[in-house]
Amino acid sequence: MSITRIDPGPRLCEASVFGGRMYLSGMIPEDTSLDIIGQVKQALAEIDSLLAKGGSDKTKILSAVIWLSDIADFAAMNKVWDAWAMPGQAPARATVQARLADPNMKVEIMVVAAI
Repeated sequence: MSITRIDPGPRLCEASVFGGRMYLSGMIPEDTSLDIIGQVKQALAEIDSLLAKGGSDKTKILSAVIWLSDIADFAAMNKVWDAWAMPGQAPARATVQARLADPNMKVEIMVVAAI
C-alpha cells in the first residue's frame, strides 16, 4: 500500500492517507481574533475540506482530539460541534486544555477518519 500526503509542506502535511484511513494534522482557525465559536467553526470547515480532498467526510470520522486553550470554552465548543456533527455518527473523542502554539488560538482539532 502506498501513502498519499495531502497538501505536503516542508515540516508536515495537512493529511496522510494509508490503509483506508485519513490522518489529519491538527486543524486550527485562520482568524485567531474570533471568539471560540468562530474559531471552532473555522477549524471544522478545514476538517470538512481536507476530508473531501481525501475522499471522506465527517460521517466517517473515527476519532477526534480537541485541544482548548481554556477549558471554560468547553460548552461553547460543544454547541458548535453538536450542530456540525451528524446525529448517530459521533466519533470517539477527547477534549483537553492545553497551551496552544499561538496565544490567540483557542482551539485545535485533530481527527482520524475512514475513507
